Amino acid sequence: MTRSWSGLLRGGAGVVVSLVCIFLVLRGVDLDQTARVLAGARVEWLALACLGIVADLAFRVVRWQILMAPSKRVPLRRLSGYLLIGYLANNLLPARLGELVRSHYLGDREGVSRSATLGTVVVERVVDTVILVGLGASAILVLNIRGVVGSAVLVGVGLAGLLVVALAAALAAHRLPGAGRIAAFLERWPRIVGIATRLRDGLRVAALPRTVALAAILSVGAWGATVFAVLAAGQALGIQLTVGEGALLAAGTNLATAIPSGPGYLGTFEYAGQTIAVAFGLAASSGLALAVLIHVIGLFVTTIGGGVALIRLGWARRPATAAAAMVNDVQVAAGAQSAAQSVADELRADEASAVEDAAAR
Repeated sequence: MTRSWSGLLRGGAGVVVSLVCIFLVLRGVDLDQTARVLAGARVEWLALACLGIVADLAFRVVRWQILMAPSKRVPLRRLSGYLLIGYLANNLLPARLGELVRSHYLGDREGVSRSATLGTVVVERVVDTVILVGLGASAILVLNIRGVVGSAVLVGVGLAGLLVVALAAALAAHRLPGAGRIAAFLERWPRIVGIATRLRDGLRVAALPRTVALAAILSVGAWGATVFAVLAAGQALGIQLTVGEGALLAAGTNLATAIPSGPGYLGTFEYAGQTIAVAFGLAASSGLALAVLIHVIGLFVTTIGGGVALIRLGWARRPATAAAAMVNDVQVAAGAQSAAQSVADELRADEASAVEDAAAR
């Protein structure tokens, strides 16, 4: 299947998921009451909620710079633009395709392998998910909430565990049984080997304890800022949320964005937010109003920020970095092909030695 068809299917599946979630959200909700609740939002609290989202983004930019440092030290000013452009793409494209956009954009503009950059984004997502699941699980224990919300967080715990195991397996792939045979088989496709090698270069930051610890601390700061934004959004609507409730809302709605959905996580975000709010005892219409407001604030800040960044940086690839990226890609591909050939030669030597030992016996 071609890459274009794969992307279309992924995006189409995301749109279907969003439509189903929108149907579930609107079923049995008094939309007039939801509109009245939203109409009474207080501007000063909305401004504080926007500041919370800005603080969240600031933590994320610093975290990405730390994860990118082994590949290239990118100034925060430019890196913040790349991050915001990726978020803007997430708001406009289905199925979180913005993560690929920001990897491609940074790679082209900074002369860094796009696959290696994507590797740092993968590590970022794993760290984020682990911290987010921990936040949600802690809130569940404090609030003693059961039912579908508790079950969803437990599923998130399992997902976080699988992501950590998958990341560890990717880092140790060359040591796993049969790795030599796989490398020998793949040596006929040097481009695939080159992409896998560059991706693994980006994933290697996960093997640096200090880097991962700093990334985790910054993730805690980012999600703390998000919880503040959620609490401020609740105050804007006259809804008094505890810190635990704000944490569970922040965790649940953002975990829902991991599900492939339409542009801007439309539907999945609202469904998760409304379901959690109802578990707190809010009416469905008030829960929907709260989820919509939190979502709109996030979309507003990231869309404005992404648009400004795109105007400032432009989309065209810079000639100098384009040449550097091309040279880097050629060098890495050649190195990957040489490495695959070396592994294959070692494997053949081992097999020949084993045959000679058997004949001697």
